[in-house]
Amino acid sequence: MTKLSTLEAVTSTNAACQHSALDLPFYRSLGRTNLNVSCLGLGGGAGISSEDTLYAFERGINYFFYSSDLHHFIYSSMAEGLRKLCGRGSAVREKVVLATVTYIKSPEVAFSALYDQFKELGLDYVDIFFWGWIGSNDGTALSDCLNLVPGMRGKDTTFHRIAEQMFGVSERMKRMGVVRYIGASFHDLDLAQQWLHSPLLDVVMVRHNVAHRSAQAKVFHHLNESDPQRPGIVTFKSTGSHTGALWYPPDGLPKQCWQPTVPDLYRYSLSQNCVDLCLTGLRNRDEIDAAIAGVQKGKLSTTELSYLDLYGDMHSQKINIERIPLNRLIYTS
Repeated sequence: MTKLSTLEAVTSTNAACQHSALDLPFYRSLGRTNLNVSCLGLGGGAGISSEDTLYAFERGINYFFYSSDLHHFIYSSMAEGLRKLCGRGSAVREKVVLATVTYIKSPEVAFSALYDQFKELGLDYVDIFFWGWIGSNDGTALSDCLNLVPGMRGKDTTFHRIAEQMFGVSERMKRMGVVRYIGASFHDLDLAQQWLHSPLLDVVMVRHNVAHRSAQAKVFHHLNESDPQRPGIVTFKSTGSHTGALWYPPDGLPKQCWQPTVPDLYRYSLSQNCVDLCLTGLRNRDEIDAAIAGVQKGKLSTTELSYLDLYGDMHSQKINIERIPLNRLIYTS
C-alpha cells in the first residue's frame, strides 16, 4: 500500500515528465486556467482502487475526476486515495488537480453537491466543479447553473463564506476559494459550441472517439491553439461507443490490419486540435503503465489518424471494408 509519506517525495522527476519534449507533452496548461495538468486524467467510473489511484499519481497523472452522485458507489473506491492526495493536511495538494462533478442540474442544489464532496473527501477546495451530462434539453438548466458562477468561483464568494462557516477556515481555502474553475460536460455538441467562448465556463468536456468524431468539427476546429483565452478541452468516452468497445476490431477488418489498443485510442483524441486532456477509465496499475507508455510515443501521424477514421467508420457501420482503398489500410506484421 502506498503511504502518504511516499507521495511527499513526488516531484517533476516522475517518469512521465521526462518525455515532455515530445510533440505530445505529458503536462500542459488546461486552456485559460492556470492549471498544469497531465494529458491523461483518471476517473473512477471503472472502479479503480485507492491504492492504484495513488499509484497513478506516483507515475505522473495529476488530474482526477470524481462523481458525488451518479455512479457514486463505483467512484467511492478511489475516495480514500483522493482524501490522501487532496484532503486537508495533504503535503501534495497543490500538485493535484481535482475535478468533481454533479449530474443534478439545479442551482438550488449546487452547494449541497459541493457539501457532499467536501465532507466525503475532507477538502479545502475543488479545482474544477463540473455540471455533468448536458444534453439537448438542458440549455436553460445550464444557463441557470452558470449564472451562479460569480457566487461560487474564486475567493470571497457566497459559496466561499458558507463553506468557511461549515468547514472552518483554512489558509488554502482563503487563498484558492472553494471552487477555482467551472466546467461542463456536454452530450449535446451544439450546446457545447454555443458556450465555448463564455467567460462563465473555464473547461469544456465532450465525448470524442474514432467512431464519434463530431466534436472535431463542432468544437475543436472552433478554437485556436495559440489563443491564451480559450477554454480548457477535456475528452471522455475515448474507447467505447454504442457499437461496443473500440479496441475490438470491427466486422470485416482483415486480421493483418492494425488493431488499435486502448492507449492508441487515447492518443487519437490527444492528437486533435486544442485537446488538452483525455479522461480515462483505467482500472489498475497495468493499464496506467500502458496508457502512459502510449502517450510517450507522441502524436499519431496523419496516415495513422486517417486510418483510424476509417476504422471508426467501420465500427459505426458508416463504411464497408470493400469500399476502402487498400493503400489507406495499415498492416502489421
